[in-house]
Amino acid sequence: MNTTSPLKQRQRFAVIDLEGVLLPELWIAIADYTDVDALRITTRDEPDYDILMAHRMQALSKHDITVPTIKKALRDVKPLAGAYEFLLKLRSVMPLVILSDTFEQLALPLMAQLGWPTLMCHTFVLNDNEIVDYKLRTTDQKAKAVAAFQSLNYKVVAAGDSYNDVTMLSKADIGILFRASENVLTEYPELPSCTEYEDLLHLLTAES
Repeated sequence: MNTTSPLKQRQRFAVIDLEGVLLPELWIAIADYTDVDALRITTRDEPDYDILMAHRMQALSKHDITVPTIKKALRDVKPLAGAYEFLLKLRSVMPLVILSDTFEQLALPLMAQLGWPTLMCHTFVLNDNEIVDYKLRTTDQKAKAVAAFQSLNYKVVAAGDSYNDVTMLSKADIGILFRASENVLTEYPELPSCTEYEDLLHLLTAES
């Protein structure tokens, strides 16, 4: 038996965005807690991630927002209604990772509520509890991760909601916009979209 030939029917691998798909927008939760409106801008509004993060870093510094403050702001954040059940069903039929442009200091404590899926994201640079900088895992990490899984002969299915998900969704074999803002839907009409977890699960698992 030849065990070295590639699989004729590729196994599926799911890559899912975090904020807006499984969790509420974490920066908005921080803005609500600190009453700093400058932190309300997200990747649903600003397509340039570097500009967005420069804006956020300036706001964190100006208002002395530290890691303990952020932890307090996020302690009551819960998954979106139905997100845990959706993730459980999806993980029962294929492997998956959460691909997010969030930061481990923000999101990692919340992963228990989602059943501890694998999370790939970025990290803050800290001086004690002060956030002084941030480090990207790599530029355009979402699309690069999709390409890496495809190189392992996986059929990659993906879901996201924001500008920073578009390259991931376009690179994936199946890419779905989920509860995306009107501006994203208008600019990328070629990407299929839905708003309910049941429909998203069907689109990601349907045979094609």
